[in-house]
Amino acid sequence: MIMEAIFRQVKIELSSPNQESGPNSPLILYIDGNQVPNTSFSLLICVTDFHTNTWQARKSLHDLEDMRDVTGIGGSWSEFLDYVTASFMSEDLKIVMEEKSKSGGITSAKIIAQKGKGMPRISISLSKLVDATASDVMANMSFELFKQYECVHNILTKDQEHICRLTNLLKAEQEKNESLRKQLDALEFSSKRQKSDKISDMSTSGQDSPGKRNQTGKVSSRIVPTHRRAKVRGALLQDTEE
Repeated sequence: MIMEAIFRQVKIELSSPNQESGPNSPLILYIDGNQVPNTSFSLLICVTDFHTNTWQARKSLHDLEDMRDVTGIGGSWSEFLDYVTASFMSEDLKIVMEEKSKSGGITSAKIIAQKGKGMPRISISLSKLVDATASDVMANMSFELFKQYECVHNILTKDQEHICRLTNLLKAEQEKNESLRKQLDALEFSSKRQKSDKISDMSTSGQDSPGKRNQTGKVSSRIVPTHRRAKVRGALLQDTEE
């Protein structure tokens, strides 16, 4: 079984309104669950402000089985882990802190997570760490946080490179389409011009054809002036009387 690591800021709630304020710095929650070689599955929960407040809890597979029974969440193990993950990612996640004496500060804390109102609530008690143990936990959280940042950064870098390649391909296609459009416009203009010139040539050649010129000449040659027609008719009449 594998559970993805979770990093997030957690809200602070004091168990009693009469107690002094809690930590002044924000608390960061780190949760990780994985299958360590030669060991059973365990869930690690760490909370720290990277100063003087560091808390931790580790839940074994047996502890998780008890938690599953208490919450009443059925289904497969993967479904249970999905519910746990969703609960720790919900807005209702909080850490409840309690102080038993005003001089002793915060003495106990527990994480409370709930996927949604009316749904099973997960409650995990935390142990406060001090000295070298707390330093080791903070160092481990810092390193894990850096690894997650590096992973996210690499993913974003690859996505940006992919977007850049797609942008260049899109730009090349747009330039290609623009070039084809200009070529089509030029061909269309040339075709219209050739068609117009052809129609003009046909009209001109029709007006200047030899048939039309001969026909015009024949008609013109058959026309006789009026005075000539009168003389001819007069001459013919005189010949008839004789």
